[in-house]
Amino acid sequence: MAEEGAKLPPLPRDAEPTDGAVTGQLLGIARGLAGAAIGGALGYFAFGWLVRQGFYAMVLPGGLIGIGCGLASGRRSVFLGIVCAIATVALCFFLEWKTFPFIKDPSLPYFLRHVHLLRPMTWILIAVGAVIAFWLGAGRETERKRL
Repeated sequence: MAEEGAKLPPLPRDAEPTDGAVTGQLLGIARGLAGAAIGGALGYFAFGWLVRQGFYAMVLPGGLIGIGCGLASGRRSVFLGIVCAIATVALCFFLEWKTFPFIKDPSLPYFLRHVHLLRPMTWILIAVGAVIAFWLGAGRETERKRL
């Protein structure tokens, strides 16, 4: 039993959680989400503009979501990559519905119930956009290892 007033040995440095590390992670996630939102907005408007020019650029919104998130976060985060991929799929479904609704019923609930009827190329482009969004949105290591 330790005497009163006796000090316990300090914990090893790596065992102590630092508030700065947690704050830095949360700040990186917040910056990444803000960058993804800005990239998503740019992707929304760019997709609409390109459709009016006669191009079908369904991969573009996902790429811009991922670029915005990856650049803004400044760190590697698989969580942010997953969020970007999910946001890309949601945005692409919304853009497909808004730009090319079903003729029978142009409502969003009808579109979501019949999303399986989309053309295969639409599914491929949405999937490629989601993969790109994950890859770019996960970010990169900020510290390079030297040889």
